[in-house]
Amino acid sequence: MRYLHDDHIRQIGIDWAKLCGIVRDVLAIKDQGDSAHPLKPYLRFRDLSNRIIAMPAYVGGNIDMAGIKWIASFPANPERGLPRANNTIILNDPGSGEPLAFIHSGLLNGLRTAAVSGVMLTEYMNARELEAVRLGVIGWGPIARLHLAMCIALLGERLERVCLYDVRGIDPATIPAEVRGITDIAADWRYAYRGANVVATCTVSPERYIDEAPSEGALLLNVSLRDYLPASVVGVTAVVVDDWREVCRENTDIELLHRASGLQEQDVSTLADVALRGRMRELAGPVFFNPMGLGVFDIAIAGFYFREAERLKVGVPLPRSER
Repeated sequence: MRYLHDDHIRQIGIDWAKLCGIVRDVLAIKDQGDSAHPLKPYLRFRDLSNRIIAMPAYVGGNIDMAGIKWIASFPANPERGLPRANNTIILNDPGSGEPLAFIHSGLLNGLRTAAVSGVMLTEYMNARELEAVRLGVIGWGPIARLHLAMCIALLGERLERVCLYDVRGIDPATIPAEVRGITDIAADWRYAYRGANVVATCTVSPERYIDEAPSEGALLLNVSLRDYLPASVVGVTAVVVDDWREVCRENTDIELLHRASGLQEQDVSTLADVALRGRMRELAGPVFFNPMGLGVFDIAIAGFYFREAERLKVGVPLPRSER
């Protein structure tokens, strides 16, 4: 069994094209029925704003990996100098069930999240034939920073302008050097929202605040899932989710649209529809992407890093106990 943490993941390296390719592989494997991911339960106790989520999954095909992600999200942690989220993953041999790896890595959670957004962004760029992206990022925590890194890698010179906003302010020194010259720090979320044709909301906002309709044709990467007041997106007809059953619950923006305006599963497209069946070319107007996060993506990406760690001899090997 091998133990890995954030530094080991960084040592192996971050290849955004490779990670997005893994997400695409998972979508195809899932579409063929060779995967399993039960509805994830939320463990809550005492302070109900906290949650620990269990995400068991198996991915077959060329990935062939099983395991469980166990991620704790405690919104008040940053005030105590602690990470908001603590992510652990156990990988199991799908043939024997034996544990292969224990991974303690918040970075891995962010890589999965941004790679899923990367697949959606690529499909949007190709379908809309965009030559230039004006990116608005609302929130400037670890997930937001990885989204900017992903956009830098995938878009290259097509990334024309970046506008960042965080309610706590942003230190210019935290902006990647390669885009510092094209990046503005906004004093209000509206500046990042209104001027962008791609918007990534990556906040931990306790209340919804976006009360304006999006720009015509914009891609809304609704990573934090609870930023949009229903009236702001009720007119958006191009709604994309990773999995309706997962995302239409837990007070997400999709659940509110379901309750307030009758949005139904048949009204939305899935990421598989977009990535595998070319659905994006049929979608008009703004695109509202709501990924709840699926364990199959986490297990597949963790499996990739485990196999790379085995190949490169990275991490801490843990001996089996004597039987």
